[in-house]
Amino acid sequence: MKKMDIKQVVGIKKIGIYVPEGIRDSKYIGKESGISEEIVHEKFGIRQIHKAGQEETVSDMGIKAAKKVLQDFNVEKLDLVVYCGSEYKDYYLFNCAAKIQHEIGAKNANAFEIHSLCSAGVYALKIIKSMMLQDDKLKNVLLVSSSKEADLVNYKNERTRFMFNFGDGAAAVLLEKGLDENVILETHMITEGSFADDVGVLGIGCKNFHNFDKMKYEDRFLDVPNIQDMKERLDPITLKNFIKVIEESAEASGYQRNQINYIAPIFMKRSILNSILGYFHLNEENSFVLENYGHCQSADSFISLAEGEKLGRIKKGDIAVLIGAGTGYTWAATTVRWGKSI
Repeated sequence: MKKMDIKQVVGIKKIGIYVPEGIRDSKYIGKESGISEEIVHEKFGIRQIHKAGQEETVSDMGIKAAKKVLQDFNVEKLDLVVYCGSEYKDYYLFNCAAKIQHEIGAKNANAFEIHSLCSAGVYALKIIKSMMLQDDKLKNVLLVSSSKEADLVNYKNERTRFMFNFGDGAAAVLLEKGLDENVILETHMITEGSFADDVGVLGIGCKNFHNFDKMKYEDRFLDVPNIQDMKERLDPITLKNFIKVIEESAEASGYQRNQINYIAPIFMKRSILNSILGYFHLNEENSFVLENYGHCQSADSFISLAEGEKLGRIKKGDIAVLIGAGTGYTWAATTVRWGKSI
């Protein structure tokens, strides 16, 4: 692919990761859920998740990730701070982006939020890139994803077993216009809104505002009222939708499926990840399994990308595809050309 006009590119300058010290390993999850440790590890793909303490908030973790990525950067040069993490934040109707902007000292930056559950991080790259290329005032943007959704998991509820991988943590991504390195290319998303009511914290929200005093303890956790029905509708389309968004994102970026070198996934069972990798003639050395992180909402693909670079699995000129999926239900992929132009 020919070198791009430097004025028309947005690159990933740096990724910062923060995870809390608390750990819930497969033994803990097995004991709490009544499922064997072996199944938690082998079938669910969880060695451990990180768990924040009661006093550590979603904004706290986002701020810590942001400070890591900004260690060698003049924060006053930030033009925008965007939060794309969990909607379960410090408070209801709370501007997490503004809190992060203030606490990191980005006094010249504006701040706002993007929400699409666990696909928000991947799709936010498209939104922010488009904004930066259209606005001369946006040169440096900080994207932050943070999640404490492990709070919302009830290990006693078998309907939510696929959520037992939820862990706490945050990622921050520094984006720079005109940076011909780790260039953000094109994005593709699929939305299937028939799943919108299938998952939620059903005891909280405007739908039942007047019934808070009658809320059962278990209604404060994530739930799936009819898991079998959702599974029967979701299983036949999940793999093909992941493959489709990856292919469409790569092709829109000018690459064929056999030119993809690395896939940075959200947390998923190893069997599904290996099916995706196999379709693109790749293996686990072309990805990163999040078995020691768990599912940190839309931060996952950024963690996967950062760990892949650390392990030397992504090389200069490689084509990496970040993938996410959010209940509701959306699947998204964004292609990145790694390193400088070759």
